[in-house]
Amino acid sequence: MAVIQFTGVKIFSTTLARDREMMGETITRWIKDNPQADIVDKVVTQSSDKEFHCLTVTLFYRHKS
Repeated sequence: MAVIQFTGVKIFSTTLARDREMMGETITRWIKDNPQADIVDKVVTQSSDKEFHCLTVTLFYRHKS
């Protein structure tokens, strides 16, 4: 089993519908603004209760040399 090594984690999370709609653009902007980050894995998590829906995208990266 291969072990993925990372040196950083970036978390994007929101419960607001308008922010969930813009999350893709927000993540893309962060990736463009951080070219030294080589993304090695990601986790998408959704949770909800009677009132709120939360979406979280977690990026695992290592710094490029």
